[in-house]
Amino acid sequence: MSSSSFELTSLGVPSSYKPEIPSDYPSQTESPTLYMPVIRPPTPAPSPRPVSPAQSIISLASSLVTHFEAPPFEAFLDGFQSLGPTARQDCLAALLSHCSARELFFISTRIAPLLKRDFLADLPVELALHILSFVDHPRTLARIACVSRKWHALVQDGQAWRRLLNAYHFDSAFHGPCEPDADQDDPIGVTHPHTPHVLTLPRIPQPPQSAHSSQALFKYAWSTLVNWKLGGRCLRAHRLPVLDPDSGVVTSVALDADWLVAGLANHRIYVFSTHTGSLVRTLVGHELGVWAVDLISRGGALDPSHPPPPPLNTSGIPLGPSSIPDVADGPAPLPLHNRAPAGAQVLDPQGLDHLLPPSMRAALALDARYPPTLPTHTKGNVPGLAESARSDVAGATHVRVWDVRTGFTLYVLRGHTSTVRCLKVLHNRPIAVSGSRDGTLRVWDVQRGRMLRVLAGHANSVRSLDVCGNRVVSGSYDCTCRLWDVDTGECLQVFRGHFNQIYAVAFDGKIVASGGLDTTVRVWDAHTGHCTAMLHGHTALVCSLQLTPRTLVTGGADGRVLAFSLPDLRVHTRIAAHDSSVTSLQFDEQFLVTGGNDGRVRLFDVGSGAYVRDITAPSETVWKVVFRREVCAIMCRRVGKTTVEIWSFRPREESIEHPRIEGK
Repeated sequence: MSSSSFELTSLGVPSSYKPEIPSDYPSQTESPTLYMPVIRPPTPAPSPRPVSPAQSIISLASSLVTHFEAPPFEAFLDGFQSLGPTARQDCLAALLSHCSARELFFISTRIAPLLKRDFLADLPVELALHILSFVDHPRTLARIACVSRKWHALVQDGQAWRRLLNAYHFDSAFHGPCEPDADQDDPIGVTHPHTPHVLTLPRIPQPPQSAHSSQALFKYAWSTLVNWKLGGRCLRAHRLPVLDPDSGVVTSVALDADWLVAGLANHRIYVFSTHTGSLVRTLVGHELGVWAVDLISRGGALDPSHPPPPPLNTSGIPLGPSSIPDVADGPAPLPLHNRAPAGAQVLDPQGLDHLLPPSMRAALALDARYPPTLPTHTKGNVPGLAESARSDVAGATHVRVWDVRTGFTLYVLRGHTSTVRCLKVLHNRPIAVSGSRDGTLRVWDVQRGRMLRVLAGHANSVRSLDVCGNRVVSGSYDCTCRLWDVDTGECLQVFRGHFNQIYAVAFDGKIVASGGLDTTVRVWDAHTGHCTAMLHGHTALVCSLQLTPRTLVTGGADGRVLAFSLPDLRVHTRIAAHDSSVTSLQFDEQFLVTGGNDGRVRLFDVGSGAYVRDITAPSETVWKVVFRREVCAIMCRRVGKTTVEIWSFRPREESIEHPRIEGK
């Protein structure tokens, strides 16, 4: 039933209006019943929502505009500043919700610079440098230098780089570029300004010495380290002429900052430049194979506690008494005096020194005085006489002293009655010690060409030597090692314990290590003579040893390389280095380089023993491998030829001359 069926007089409906009444309903005359219309209730309205702070701010802004009649934006800013912190955040959130993506990007570009804070530049310099001291990688330090000018200035301070030098154990004496010895305009050499008649040699260009020398030194050392890991370049590969393969065996080698000297079984000695890799000259004079060579390099300084040298006359003979004890000569000289130059028949040439030309006197260092300090580039820390010209000492049945620069034979030192098997030069002193198959050691003054004394005591061939200070350790086929005092000739200790022939010894001043055919390595106390440890691990001949105060590394004919920790005398690294005998072994603070009869030269990490890479392509066999921080020399047989490869790991000259920070 609809409400339209009823007469709604109260609503003002005309009385004449008579709606049609369906037949289903009774007429009004039939029944007096009144029907009230049913009105639907109205839909309930939603509850009022709380007004947000943003809307209140908007209403506030509109009210401000209405009441104060100020510009809308200024009124909004005034109202925004009058809000509390929470209301301001709500207002900003509401405002950002009404922004488009382009507007939000604009806002972010304006906000980002405002949030940046240069915390290093705002701190005192001391605190900023202290923060940089915690940077432990050079690339991180280089990236820091690229941030801003202020940060670059902080990185340029030498304190941060000195900490990195100490952290990576970089030392300027061994890891930095060598200082030039002579004027670059003089290709032959000049006289040192502080030491007259001391010949010096030209060297490679150096980076400029600036206020940031620590940074330049670290970059040079770091670049060299990276070159060792990643590549380097072969300066030259020489194929030496030999008549037959057996005579082309490289038996001995010596290396310093300027020269590489290799002795062969065909009685020849080859001299190479480590800077260019070129073959400088061939030394000929021995009649039999050369079994030992060593270099007398420049460097050294007089110990302040050592008594001053006596004055010399023009003949080089001391004038008057001296506090230095006289050194007694060895046995009576042979008919050909040991002091005589090669081929000379002069029996007593010491009175003829004044007849030598100045160049020869400089080469022999006859007029050399004891300078207060000179940079040293030879191993060891024992101060002594400063040597001037470079000399090469080689042995067969006798010892020859050569001037490497000129190729002249300075002296022929006779005395041994059999083959000289080993030869060592004392650290920073022109004193050489040779060991021979005749069972004796002989001490030579190679500066003046005379024998000082004979060290006798071994009952068989002397196979190996090592020196430290004024003491020398010898290993012999009589299964013993002996410790000698070179200045007095006294045998200080006899080390007995090996059951077979001794092939290798090492000595650091306190500890003596020896290895031989009985496959064991024995460690001795140099002061007491007691065997402190017998180390096992090899299954064949122990033929190579190298010793540092904390580490002993051994190489054997079984192809293994073992690294022992001396404090606890335990093996901390075992390396299966080669498929055949280890012929060469050398390590420093970072790397271990080995060469083997399998024809490979391999580089390992000295700390972990992890394999790094092969330095050169495989060959037929490797005889000798020696290296310094910047140069590595490999003597091998390749395609049936005796080959000498000289590798350089120096940084490129442009990076040396223009040191800069790179953040790769």
